[in-house]
Amino acid sequence: MGSDIRTKKIVFLALCLSLALVLSYVESVLPFHFGIPGAKLGLPNLVTVVLIYAGNVLGAFLVALMRIVLSGFLFGNLFAILYSAAGFLLSFVTMLLMKRSGCFGMTGVSVAGGVMHNAGQILVAIFLTNAAVLSYLPFLAAAGTAAGVVIGLLGGILLKRLPDSFVKQR
Repeated sequence: MGSDIRTKKIVFLALCLSLALVLSYVESVLPFHFGIPGAKLGLPNLVTVVLIYAGNVLGAFLVALMRIVLSGFLFGNLFAILYSAAGFLLSFVTMLLMKRSGCFGMTGVSVAGGVMHNAGQILVAIFLTNAAVLSYLPFLAAAGTAAGVVIGLLGGILLKRLPDSFVKQR
C-alpha cells in the first residue's frame, strides 16, 4: 500500500513537471514582451506557486528545479540554466518565508518571487560580467512585479478551481 501512494506522488509530480515544461515552451514561442530584453511572464512559475500554496513545498522545489534544467537544455543553453537556477533559489526562499509569515496573499508572494528571481539573475550577471548590469535591475524589478501580479492572480483562481485531491497531494 505504501508503494501505491509513493507511485501516485511520483506520477502527480511528473504531471506537474510536464505542465511546467509545456508552459515553458508556450512562453518561449509567445510574442509577449515587456519591452525589456529577457523579461518574461513566467508562466511555468504558475505551477510552482500553486504547488507551494497546495502545501507541497518539496514537490514545488523539485518540479521547478527539474523544469529549469530540462527547459534549459530543450529551449535554452547552459547560461539560461545558470541564470534561471540562481533566480529560482532566491525567489523560492523568499516566497516560502513570505507565505509562512502569513502576512501576504498569493499575489504578494508571487510578486516578491518575481522580483527576487530577477535579483538572482542580476547577481549572476554581475559575477559573469561586471557591476554595470546592476543598472538593469529597476527595469527587471518592474517586469517581475507585473509578471508576479499576473501569476499570483492566475494561481489564486486556479487553486480555487482545483479539486481537493490536488491540494491533498503531498
